[in-house]
Amino acid sequence: MLCAVIFAIPSHAPWLGELMGTFILVLLGTGVNASVSLRKTYAEGAGWMVVTTGWAFAVLCGVLTAQAFGSPGAHLNPAITLSSALVSGDFSQLPAFWAAQIAGAMAAATLTFLFFYPHWALTPEHGAKLGVFCTNPAIPHLPSNFLGEATGTFVLVLVAGAIGSHGVSATGPAPAFAPWLVASLVWGIGLSLGSTTGYAINPARDFGPRLMHFLLPIPGKGASNWHYAPVPILGDLTGAAVAALVLHWARF
Repeated sequence: MLCAVIFAIPSHAPWLGELMGTFILVLLGTGVNASVSLRKTYAEGAGWMVVTTGWAFAVLCGVLTAQAFGSPGAHLNPAITLSSALVSGDFSQLPAFWAAQIAGAMAAATLTFLFFYPHWALTPEHGAKLGVFCTNPAIPHLPSNFLGEATGTFVLVLVAGAIGSHGVSATGPAPAFAPWLVASLVWGIGLSLGSTTGYAINPARDFGPRLMHFLLPIPGKGASNWHYAPVPILGDLTGAAVAALVLHWARF
């Protein structure tokens, strides 16, 4: 019976692409966080450049996976899905995509916990463990933190829209090169705008792993900082909505 249910699941569907793509994105992203932050890994203390580079490649791998599994748009991000809906006026995919993205992020966070299992007990810092899963501000100041997340997501949505615009596609690189450009975009955002909040720029990437940090039996994990949790959700959605208005006005 179980096998019949498994084989009945379509192997190529937009929601499945979003789930699998987000899973790969968050697995590789939280993986580089863990590698740099946890004790006794070979990459311990490798620094911000390694983190931002790892997340850039995580986005690339996530986009390619999502496209292969049936989501050509490869949103991997509720903010991107919202901006796309606002520009097109079609909100029909919003619930399914958001659910798939959050589920993929939660599954990835769970695997990250298991993958680095021996290292949690050796890492005494609560903040280091939380930082593997989700973002936290370098200086807690909610208005500035909100602006930082909104700005980063605004740049993400606006430039991603520009990459796929008629002006660029008519004279620029082949469409298959677009995932590399989006990965470079995320790398640039991390290097330039990410150092104050940790640049979630993706509500699913932050909320799903934060929830798993709360639920999983991580040794000495400390609090999950739910006080800050609305910022990378509402800030990111706000930045995406503003960018969508600009894209709609510019008719990209």
